[in-house]
Amino acid sequence: MEPIYQTNFEITERDVDCFGRLLPSRILSFAQEVAGMHSTELTVGYDVLVRQRMFWAVTRHKVQVTRLPRLGETVHVETWPMPPTRVAFPRSMVAYDGAGREVFRSISLWVLMDLDTRNMILPGKSGISLVGTLRGNELTVPMGLPAKLLKNTRSRQVRFTDLDRNGHMNNCRYLDWICDLIPSGYHKDHEIREFTVCYLSEAREGQQLELRWDFPETGCLYMDAHRQDEDQQTRVFSARLLFV
Repeated sequence: MEPIYQTNFEITERDVDCFGRLLPSRILSFAQEVAGMHSTELTVGYDVLVRQRMFWAVTRHKVQVTRLPRLGETVHVETWPMPPTRVAFPRSMVAYDGAGREVFRSISLWVLMDLDTRNMILPGKSGISLVGTLRGNELTVPMGLPAKLLKNTRSRQVRFTDLDRNGHMNNCRYLDWICDLIPSGYHKDHEIREFTVCYLSEAREGQQLELRWDFPETGCLYMDAHRQDEDQQTRVFSARLLFV
């Protein structure tokens, strides 16, 4: 199989915000979809893994945006797996507009999970072999985001439409939740240029998450989400978004 997987996405009404620009969460959707399609070609897709009681889960995303495509555009997307680390399978993606200009690129960290225990399976013990490719233009693997004191809080419950077929909150929905914290007036005057999302613990249906956020620097949003587990708080996900 080809080490580089390529496909096109047309930007439709479901992909854009009220200003006609691509929603940041749809970039993650495209990354997830092409990763799934390529994994299927490489015989390590969802249907193959589920028979072995495993599934893919993303733990980190980093995205750099040159510009957000608009309604009606078609973007050409390329993706490829990078050499695996001891614990994860990095994957790169880059997207171009109709004129061949780059519009966004991303790197994501994928891990294999046990479908029954929900524990992570190390690549060396998984029986899954992926030969990675390095093209020289990949983003660096994102680091974790340290917890910060953030002054704004809001509570939100995980609902049915937030879930994916692995039974937990879909990684794209996290970014929708984050963008919902910001009023449309800010989105109108500012465009996202970079974001990192770290997924730290599964969010399941019915769980109540406390969202904490702030703009400690101009154009820079930090966000943390926690849930209450008996006598302790568990950090569920964190994010850093840069706007211009």
